[in-house]
Amino acid sequence: MRIDPITPVQLTAGPFTLRPWAPEDADVLAELYGDEAMRRWAGDPVHDAASAARWVAEQRRGWETGTRLAFAVQETRGPDARPAGNVVLKRGATAAGSAEVGYWTAAHARGRGVAPRALTALADWAFGTFAQEGLTRLELLHQVDNTASCRVAEKSGFALSGLLPAAPPAFPLDGHLHLRQAPSAS
Repeated sequence: MRIDPITPVQLTAGPFTLRPWAPEDADVLAELYGDEAMRRWAGDPVHDAASAARWVAEQRRGWETGTRLAFAVQETRGPDARPAGNVVLKRGATAAGSAEVGYWTAAHARGRGVAPRALTALADWAFGTFAQEGLTRLELLHQVDNTASCRVAEKSGFALSGLLPAAPPAFPLDGHLHLRQAPSAS
């Protein structure tokens, strides 16, 4: 499957805007990764401003290659201008007709519905944008002990599909596979 570059877009998810990550987000990203839960569940090694800048550059390259379409989740109003989370569509990571999604929520924004809203908006956009390329299924993976991710998946229309064996180092424990089918594929 040939994957073309994608022009970055901005999406709306209730009170949130999903926008591509920008170089000026690096310092705040490093601050967000100071949270223990972020370091535990998010697999990317961000520990200072330099590694955050590399991470942001990698997300921007993902748009250029069309393989990793990452969005910063930003509140559209309110006093806190920091990103509230991240959602990503990984194309070409799975079989034809499928793509993988991922997400995280910043500590200051947890418990406010950020991830389900953003993930739903991302899935709806992906199915609409890539339907002609044959996208019919989105996969969401998480470790079995990440119960918050299970709740987010279910709230976002991703049904639990199966148990995956551990695959260290990325998945040191067994995992859950959640699936969401395209509206026309249901």
